Amino acid sequence: MKSQTILSGIRPSGILHIGNYLGAIKQWVELQKKYKIFAMIADLHAITTPIEPIALQEDTLSTAMFYLACGIDPKESTIFVQSHIVEHTQLAWILNTLTPIGELERMTQFKEKREEAGTLAGLLNYPVLQAADVLLYQTDVVPIGDDQTQHLEFTRTLARKFNNRYGKTLKEPKALVEKRTGRIMALDDPTKKMSKSAANKNSFISLLDSPDVIKKKIQSAVTDSEKEIRYAEKEKPAVSNLIAIYNAFSKLATEKIEDQYAGKSYAEFKKDLADLLVEKLTPIQDSYNELSKNKKEVLSVLQKGAEEASLVAHQTLLEAKKKVGFVI
Repeated sequence: MKSQTILSGIRPSGILHIGNYLGAIKQWVELQKKYKIFAMIADLHAITTPIEPIALQEDTLSTAMFYLACGIDPKESTIFVQSHIVEHTQLAWILNTLTPIGELERMTQFKEKREEAGTLAGLLNYPVLQAADVLLYQTDVVPIGDDQTQHLEFTRTLARKFNNRYGKTLKEPKALVEKRTGRIMALDDPTKKMSKSAANKNSFISLLDSPDVIKKKIQSAVTDSEKEIRYAEKEKPAVSNLIAIYNAFSKLATEKIEDQYAGKSYAEFKKDLADLLVEKLTPIQDSYNELSKNKKEVLSVLQKGAEEASLVAHQTLLEAKKKVGFVI
């Protein structure tokens, strides 16, 4: 019996890259035997920035297929689409009434995204909906990158505010931070997080990139003037990022990687890293391609997931509404 719950999710916004995989999905796969995982496809969050309706539909199904292809087991975890659970927006509205606008305006993501999407209410309220996502499932632990601590602390603060005002109802989740792979950086600029929206398509490796494309992208990845292959984030951020990727896919300790490539060139290291990525991504690609031929199976998984998720979400919302004073 799994005693603790994890909620996490990814916005459906096109093909996923290895940063999404290492920073989120791979962790969920490893944690699903110990925790009850609610693996959400965050389509409500996706519309806070411009996206075409057809693209949203396609990307939602694509994200579900990536979850399954990467090893999230619907027998062990609950895979669901956020918009299929109406309780998310209802709890978010209640939490909105406890949230000062000033706190939302200080959120890093709002500052970064407002130029792209404009100052829209949905973008401003993004963190409140994100908090509702987590609190709705009485989540114990949230796997996050080190750049997401602000959002989780905001969620914890809202849970405390609700509990202090209405009585203990919502659980304050704790962070599970994966330091080394929580934030994979761009191959062309180690100061920026890997992103598929980057102008330079060589800056990220898609989970569906062909072997030739993977090798080309790794070969063109920036390194450092110093030739030694060692992990030192401040002194050698580019090479350290590549070592972090190697470490995550091989499970070989950083020190072992450094020993293995002592006295060797960047070219040798990059060749082996590219070969490793091809080896690890090929099974995911094969599984994804099979799922794309049977979308009825994928839709069935999402329907079952929505049924499972709604049981928990409804109970939490019902309790919250009673505490607030709504007539039930």
